[in-house]
Amino acid sequence: MNRRLAALANAHGVSTWYEDWRHRRVEVAPETVVGVLGLLGVDATSPAAIADALAAARAVDKAALPPTVVLTHGATRALPGPGVVTLEDGGRRAVDAELPGDLPLGWHRLACDGRDVTLVVVPRRLPEPPPTWGWMLQLYALTSEHSWGMGDLGDLAEFTGWAGANGAGLVLLNPLHAVGPSHPVAASPYSPASRRFVNPLYLRVGATAAYRAADPPTRAIVDALRPDRGDLIDYDEVWAAKRHALELLHPYAQPVDLDADPALASFATWCALAERHGNDWRAWPAELHHPDSPAVAEQRRQLADRVAFHAWLQHLCDEQLDAVTAAARSAGMPVGVVHDLAVGIDPGGADGWQLADVLAQGVRVGAPPDDFNQLGQDWGLAAWRPDRLAATGYAAYRDMLRRALRHAGGLRVDHVAGLWRLWWVPPGGGAADGTYVRYDAEAMLGILALEAHRAGAVVVGEDLGTVQPAVTRGLRERNMLGSTVLWFARDDDGDFVPPGRWPRNALATISTHDLPTAPGFLTGEHVRVRDDLKLLSTDTAVERARAVEERERLLAMLRAEGLLPDGEVPDDEEAVVAMHAALGASPARLLGVSLYDVLGEVRQPNMPGTVDEYPNWRLPLPATVAQIRADPRVARIAALLSEARPRPAS
Repeated sequence: MNRRLAALANAHGVSTWYEDWRHRRVEVAPETVVGVLGLLGVDATSPAAIADALAAARAVDKAALPPTVVLTHGATRALPGPGVVTLEDGGRRAVDAELPGDLPLGWHRLACDGRDVTLVVVPRRLPEPPPTWGWMLQLYALTSEHSWGMGDLGDLAEFTGWAGANGAGLVLLNPLHAVGPSHPVAASPYSPASRRFVNPLYLRVGATAAYRAADPPTRAIVDALRPDRGDLIDYDEVWAAKRHALELLHPYAQPVDLDADPALASFATWCALAERHGNDWRAWPAELHHPDSPAVAEQRRQLADRVAFHAWLQHLCDEQLDAVTAAARSAGMPVGVVHDLAVGIDPGGADGWQLADVLAQGVRVGAPPDDFNQLGQDWGLAAWRPDRLAATGYAAYRDMLRRALRHAGGLRVDHVAGLWRLWWVPPGGGAADGTYVRYDAEAMLGILALEAHRAGAVVVGEDLGTVQPAVTRGLRERNMLGSTVLWFARDDDGDFVPPGRWPRNALATISTHDLPTAPGFLTGEHVRVRDDLKLLSTDTAVERARAVEERERLLAMLRAEGLLPDGEVPDDEEAVVAMHAALGASPARLLGVSLYDVLGEVRQPNMPGTVDEYPNWRLPLPATVAQIRADPRVARIAALLSEARPRPAS
C-alpha cells in the first residue's frame, strides 16, 4: 500500500492490516481504506487529495487540548497553560498547568488555552461484582396466562420476584430496545431502531393505570383482543393487538410532558412519521430527513395525537420496568436485572435519524472472516464516528448509556471489543471487504464505568471469540467482567478445560443464544438442524462423528472433575445437571443459567446464517411461568447453584 495512504489511515485510526483468527497478517485493500476514510470525511481518492489530507493531519498541534478530555479519578494531566474547571454542580476551580487528581467524578467543562472543552472524570474501577448466579431470559419466550402471545414486563416482574426468593441474584435479559412501529415487526432484538428507548411490545396492557381507569365495556373490548400463545411468536399479531388495545386506553391516560424530555419527543415524532412513511427514514420524503427541519415540525403538529401516544408508551415502559426493579430489590437480589446493550442500530431507525451527526453514514458494522464465517459477517448496523463523538463531548454515547442503565442492576455489552475497534464495511463492499476503525477505548470504557458507577450497576462485556489482549485487560482493570462459555472453554487439543481453570473475572454460562442448548448439544440436534438448513461446510457423517466425539470429551471432563460417576453413561438430564455443577465449581464471579437448558429445549433461540429459514427469536419456552416455578428440574438447578453461590446474610 502507498506509504502516504497508510500514514493517512493511521492518523485517522483506520487499519491497513489486521491479524486473522489464525494469527496471520491480512493486508487491507487500498480501495477499502479509501472508502472508510471517506466515511470519516477524509478525501483520499487521489494522490493530491491524500497529500493535502496528510498535511492537514500532521499540522494538528499534538500539545493542544483534544475536544474531550477523559481523566481517571486520582490521576493528573498536564495542560498547555492555566485554566478554569466548571464542575458539574456549577462550582468553579482554577487550575495551573495541570489537572489535579482530586476532581470529582462527573461531566465538567475545562477552559484553557483559548478553548472550552468537555472534561469527564471517570472512576479508576467499579466495585467488585458480588459472587452470585441467576437466570438468562429471552423475555419474549417467557409466557403466562396473563401475557398476550409473548412474554411481557408483568411476566418478568413475577419471575424476578420468584427467582430472587429462590436464591438467584440476577436475571439477564435479551435487549429490550425499541423497534419500528410499522409492520412487519422486526424479530431480532439485536437490530433495534433505538437503543435509548424500550420496545412497547413488552408492555402488559392489563397492568396500566389507563386499563384500571377504563369503563367495563372498554376493558371487555381490550380483553377480547388478547392473542393466544402459539407454537411460534407472531410479533405482528401481538403488536397489532396491543397497539389497538393501547389506543383504546389512551384517552384514559394522563398526558405526557413532551417538553420535559426533548429526546423522547423526537423519538415519538419518529414513531409517528414511521407509521405514515415506513420504518426506514432514508426512504421518507427528503424534507423529513432531518429532525429539526421545518417540515418535521409541521408534521409533529399534524400528528400530535400519535406523538403523544408513542411518548405515553415509553412512560408505560418506564413504569413497568420500575416494577421489575422493585421486585428484584424486594427479593434481595445482590445484582438484579441485567439488561443487554446491542452493538449497534438499524441505520434507518430512530437513532439513525436523531443521531445522524455522530454516526458514519453508509457504513455497515460486521466482523472479518473467521473459522465459522469464512466470508465475514455483515450485521447491517450503523457505527459511531469516533471523531464526531469526541467533538460533541460523547454526549450521545453518555445519554444512551444513561437510558440503558435507568432500570438496570447490570449491563451486558454485546461485542464489547467494539469499544476498542469495529469492523467497518464501506458501501458496495462485501463483509470481507472491510477494515477496523479504532475508537478511544479510554474514553469509551471510562464513560461506561462512570455511568455504571452512578447507576450502581455491574458491567459484563461479551468478549467471546478472537479479541485483543487489551480488551480482556481493560475489563479486568476496571472490575468489569468478561464472558466464559463452556462450549468455548477448550485447550489446544480440543479438550474441555476443567472449571477450576476458568477465569474469575467473568460471567460463566453453558451456552449463548447463538449456540446449541445443552440438550441440543447432547442429542446432536445442532448437527441435524444445520444439515436440514444446508449450513454444514463438511460431510454430514463427519459432523455427526465430531459431535459424538465432542460429547464424549465433555462427559470425560465432567467425570474427571467428579461431577459424573465413572463407568456410567448418564442420561441427558443428569449430564445437564453436571454441566451446571461445573459452572458452580468455577471461580467465575457470576453464573448464568438458561431456562432452555434446564427445561430440555433442544432448539437454540437463534441460528446464525439464517433469516427466515429458521424461527429465530420466535421460539417460546416449553413451559409457562407457573410451570417453571413448579418444575423439579428448575428447583434442582436453583438449589445446586444457590449452594455454590450462597447469598451473604443481610
